[in-house]
Amino acid sequence: MAKLPLGNSVLRFCLAAVTIVLTSTTLSEAFSSRPTRCSSTSLFSESSSSGGYVEEYDDFANFSSTQLTSSSPTTSSTDTADATSSTVNNNQEDTFLSSLQSRLQQVEDNSTRLPLMILDTMLPRQILQIQIQHPTLKALMKHRVNEETPTLGMLGMARLSTGQTVPLKTGVEVEIIQMEKATDSSPDNTSSSTAGGEEEGWDISLRAGRRFLIDGEVDKTEDGWTEARVKFLDSSEEEETEISSAIKGPSSTESIGDRLSVARAIQKCKEFTAPNMNMNGSLSLVDRWIELAKENERHPGQIDVLLKQLGEIPPEHEPTERALWVGALINPLPSMGVATEIRPALLVSKKAEERVQVALEGLLKSIRHMDGSQRLN
Repeated sequence: MAKLPLGNSVLRFCLAAVTIVLTSTTLSEAFSSRPTRCSSTSLFSESSSSGGYVEEYDDFANFSSTQLTSSSPTTSSTDTADATSSTVNNNQEDTFLSSLQSRLQQVEDNSTRLPLMILDTMLPRQILQIQIQHPTLKALMKHRVNEETPTLGMLGMARLSTGQTVPLKTGVEVEIIQMEKATDSSPDNTSSSTAGGEEEGWDISLRAGRRFLIDGEVDKTEDGWTEARVKFLDSSEEEETEISSAIKGPSSTESIGDRLSVARAIQKCKEFTAPNMNMNGSLSLVDRWIELAKENERHPGQIDVLLKQLGEIPPEHEPTERALWVGALINPLPSMGVATEIRPALLVSKKAEERVQVALEGLLKSIRHMDGSQRLN
């Protein structure tokens, strides 16, 4: 099986919609990992960015006002034919637009449905490498790639106070970035999924992207996997909603506190990268963790690869994204065993300040564990 390049041929939504109109392609070809809402009016507008086409009439001076405003116009057969033709064209256009709008709605609905895989809690930017043998999982992967929608939903498990483990309702959309026949010896950073007898194994790489919340019932398809409608979450929108809902609330101490929680989250975010007098060399918390983690690598270059996968740490004015980045740093895949598991807590937290606090405490505990000042139990 061939490797899939990053950002594999997933079409953008508007381009796919135009393709539906012009070539009668199937709905599956109109999927996109990040669809852009597109209306039929935007596809068929006659206006251009420069103001549109304007017909000019220079012969009006030759007509009298009575000719233009005749109270008893004569209808010719040509006029009748034109009117009939216009009516037919309008009906055809209405039918066409209605059909297109229906197709666009179907595509939009499908874009919020994801097949679900319950395996491991992941955070945005993380890459998970697994080996699959189960026929259903292989059929799912092949189906998503063939439909040019190489994404699915990844859910982890949470342990309740009763000791019972249940799937989380918050997960991440993962993209299939590599799929090929399994090698004889699995790499050190590869987890094995449920085996399926003597089935040939596939090596799969999944990259986590958008967070989502399951929005409705989970259904089992005829093909054997489960699907659910999901609501994708955006960090900036969540923080704006958190602020606006507090402003609209009653004028009370609690309301003011909620309104300031995002501001406090931003302030706390500075602690991740600001020089810290309690660290050796006054390093920041993130830099100190990286320094210690490189001394505890399972294999040389592990942390450098991890940092390349995660990219630059988000700015402090994006507290949720920065907290998620820190969580992905200290709970890498595969696990290094140097930090408590904070990824489920980051996913289920409702406020930016909560996420930042979870990440900050997890980072500090991991540093103390690695420098020997306070070992984890």
